[in-house]
Amino acid sequence: MRLPVAIINMTNQIKTWMLAAILLCCSGAQAQTKRSDDFRAKYQLKEVVVMSRHNIRSPLVSGSTAYMRVTPYKWFSWSSPGSQLSLRGGVLETEMGQFFRKWLVGEGLLPDNYRPEGDEVLFYANSRQRTFATAKYFSAGFLPFANVEITHKYEEDKMDPMFTPQFTKMNDTYRQRVVAEMNALHGGPQAWMQSVQPALTLVEEVIDMAHSPAALNDTTHFWYDDTQFKLEKGSEPKMSGGYTLANSVADALVLQCYESESMTAFGHELTQEQWRAICGIKEVYDGLLFTTHSAAVNLAYPLVSRIREELHREGRKFTFLCGHDSNLASISAALRFVLPETEQALELHTPIGSKLVFEKWSNGTEEFVAVNLVYQAVGQLQNRTLLSWAVEDGLQVPQVMPIAIEGLTANSDGLYRLADLDARMTEAMAEYDAIEDEPNSVSVPRNVPVNAPQTYTLDGAQATNSTRGVIIEHGQKVIRSH
Repeated sequence: MRLPVAIINMTNQIKTWMLAAILLCCSGAQAQTKRSDDFRAKYQLKEVVVMSRHNIRSPLVSGSTAYMRVTPYKWFSWSSPGSQLSLRGGVLETEMGQFFRKWLVGEGLLPDNYRPEGDEVLFYANSRQRTFATAKYFSAGFLPFANVEITHKYEEDKMDPMFTPQFTKMNDTYRQRVVAEMNALHGGPQAWMQSVQPALTLVEEVIDMAHSPAALNDTTHFWYDDTQFKLEKGSEPKMSGGYTLANSVADALVLQCYESESMTAFGHELTQEQWRAICGIKEVYDGLLFTTHSAAVNLAYPLVSRIREELHREGRKFTFLCGHDSNLASISAALRFVLPETEQALELHTPIGSKLVFEKWSNGTEEFVAVNLVYQAVGQLQNRTLLSWAVEDGLQVPQVMPIAIEGLTANSDGLYRLADLDARMTEAMAEYDAIEDEPNSVSVPRNVPVNAPQTYTLDGAQATNSTRGVIIEHGQKVIRSH
C-alpha cells in the first residue's frame, strides 16, 4: 500500500506543530549515553529517578471490546489476557533493566551486582498487572543479585490513586478553563479533525471495516463530530463519541504491529510513516485528555510531588515508578517539559515502555538535573534486541533524547539547576493548591450510594484508618503515606 498524499500532509502538519518545541531543545545537551570524560571530570552522578510507562500489553479489556467487531479479520493471538503485559513486553523490559544496570555501573553510581541496603532503592508500581510486571521484569535485569520488592498498595488490577490521572479538585470555572484549553489544542477541533481524517480512512481500509460485523449496524466509518469531554471530580478526564472507537482500534493495531514482529496489518504492508499516522490517532486522543496544562497540574499532582520528594530524599540512589503513558504526558504538561518528537518510534512522544529519566548530578558545590526520554526503537521492540551502554557486538543502545524545560535555561553541559526544577515543581503544586474545590462538583460513582461516606478513595470506596494514598476526607484531599 502506498502512502496517501493526505497522510503525508498530516505528517508535515504535525512536524510544523512541533517545530517550536524542537527549537527549544538545547543543542549542547548530552544524553545519557554520550557523557564525555570532561563532563565526568566536572560532575558526579548522585541519583536517578525513573518514571516509566509499562511495556507491551495486549489490548485493553473495557466494555464490549468493540475493536474486534470492526474488522472481518482475526486479530493477533496475544500471549497474555486482555490489558496485561505480554511475554514480549516482559523480555523487552528485562533488556531495558540490563541497559540501566550497565549505564549506572559505568557512571559509578552503583557497583556491579549491586545489592541495595536500607532505602537506597525504591520500586513502586501501580497495582495493574501490566505496571507491576513491568517493574518486576525491569528489576530482574537491573539488579539480578537482589530480590527486589515491588511496592504496590492495592489488590491486583486496582488503580492506585498515585498513578491515576484523576481530578481531585473541581469547580465550574476551572472545568470551563480546562475545556477551553482542550478545544484550543492541535489548532482547534476543526483542525485536528481534518488532520486525523486521512489516518482514519487508512485504518478503515486496512481493517476492511466495510465488510466487518459492525457494518451490519451501519458502522462503516469512524466518526468524531460528536466528541464531548466529561471532567468530574474523582474521575479521569473522559471523551465520549465515535472517536473513542477509533482510538481503541488504533491502539490494538499498533500493539499487534509490535507483538507480531511485522509492519504488515491484515495483508497490508505499511510504512513506518503510515504507522506513525495511525499512532497519531491515539496521540490526539491522549493529548486532548491529558496534556493541557490546567488539567495536568491536577491530574499529575501526586506524581509530581512524589518525584520532587524522591529527588531530595537522603540516601536514595535509584527510584523506579511505573505507570502509564498518561502519567508521562500529564507530568510533562504540568512541568512544561518540551517532549521531543521521537525518532525510530511509532508514537510521537511517549513510546511503549518509555521512561522519563531524571539524573541528579553534583559538581561538589551545586546540584543539577538532566531529564531524558529513553525508549526502545521499533526494530529493537520487534527484534528483542539486547541493549547496552555502548554499541558492542550484537548489542545496541536504546533511543535517548534530551528533554528541554520551557522557561528554564540549561548550562553549557545541558544540565538544569536542581533548584530551578524544584521551583518549577513547587509552582505546579501551588497551581493545584489554588484550585478551589466546590463540594457540588463531586461526581458520585454509580456503585456508590448517594449517602456515601465522608472519607473515601478516589474511586468512591470507603476509606478506613489503614487506607493509604490519596483520599477525600470531609471534602478535602489528603495524602496518606505508607
